[in-house]
Amino acid sequence: MAQQFPQQQYKTRLALLVFLKGTSAPMVLYFEDPKAVYEEILPLIRTQTTIGKLIEKDATGPIKKVAIMSNQIASIALQEEVCQ
Repeated sequence: MAQQFPQQQYKTRLALLVFLKGTSAPMVLYFEDPKAVYEEILPLIRTQTTIGKLIEKDATGPIKKVAIMSNQIASIALQEEVCQ
């Protein structure tokens, strides 16, 4: 009979990944409510124009403040990750 491993409790958090045009790696941002920021940015990048809108956000992770033009964002995503 196979030995059962003890159930471990993992803490997870959500990160917002911002993929910028001309870069290979995404910018990883942490917020108190990343889903709300995701829902706020998504319509701005769906209506791409040549003149973008400036997006300024205060984050809680290693990057504390970010300012990005909406026309420079290629895509965004939410990522759940295990924290220590």
